[in-house]
Amino acid sequence: MAAQNNAPLPDGLEIAGYRIVKKIASGGFSIVYLAYDAEGNAVAIKEYLPSTLALRQEGEFIPAVSKANLAVFRIGLKCFFEEGRALARISHPNVVRVLNFFRANETVYMVMHYESGHSLQEHIQRQRAKGRNSGEAFIRQIFTQVLKGLREVHTNKLLHLDLKPANIYLRTDGTPMLLDFGAARQTVNTDSPKLMPMYTPGFAGPELYSKTETLGPWTDVYSIGASMFACMVGQPPQPADQRRKEDRMEAHFAKLDGQYSPELVKLVRWALQLDPLARPQSLFELQKLLQAPAAPPKPAPEPGTLEKLGDQMRDFAGRLGFGRKKAGSPRTQH
Repeated sequence: MAAQNNAPLPDGLEIAGYRIVKKIASGGFSIVYLAYDAEGNAVAIKEYLPSTLALRQEGEFIPAVSKANLAVFRIGLKCFFEEGRALARISHPNVVRVLNFFRANETVYMVMHYESGHSLQEHIQRQRAKGRNSGEAFIRQIFTQVLKGLREVHTNKLLHLDLKPANIYLRTDGTPMLLDFGAARQTVNTDSPKLMPMYTPGFAGPELYSKTETLGPWTDVYSIGASMFACMVGQPPQPADQRRKEDRMEAHFAKLDGQYSPELVKLVRWALQLDPLARPQSLFELQKLLQAPAAPPKPAPEPGTLEKLGDQMRDFAGRLGFGRKKAGSPRTQH
């Protein structure tokens, strides 16, 4: 079934004690609204509404789901509800805070704490518009905190599975927060009536393209490496399925030499290994490397620098009497 454009709920609607102000985001899986609770606090409400399964027309509240899609829609709804319940147990400054979840309009809503700021993806785009990429100190600072939040998620037996710059939110004070978990983000698999995780090309590990490979913390590790790479280059890595046919990443990594420390480039290379077993198996390994002090990248020598240095060395050697014959000196006899 092709994706459809679903109409959002109308501005000003009261639902379960919340007043919707406006739609702030939408995708193939859900619609997110800015709303206020009974005390006047701003919240973000995410509505489960997969566009491949359900259709809601303008002026309607309950989405239409065909009989053929109903079973899959309900499985996804159950996953979404259980994920919201699991996230509600997590209280960490680098993970979005889930405040409530409720059923209405024959679907499920997740209520989250709302904070002003912008996504890391927007930051990358702004940097590119200025003709530059993110600095090493910024990358280390942001992703050290992202890893702290993600470790808490993994401790609670959850995976993110859709980690990318668009889902890393930077508050106005610069601290990052993980958004929009993909563990319940599902799509219909055309070959069978079961749900498969959705993924974002470039940020998804190769195991997400497969129906048989095991997903685990190493899957989120790949996405962390890909998100760091996007900060360094300004665009995502080559998609993993293409890399398995013809890997062109080496040329990109070569360009990073001199711009970033060897330690940081090595870390990103490690996280982006196609073989899941060749990657860091835990987030703690990545975090330790990010927090370790790194030597600043050596600037590339200016044109003519090596020639000048050679001339200076020859001049210095000449003053010491090396490299030239002294007048009247006898030849060495053999």
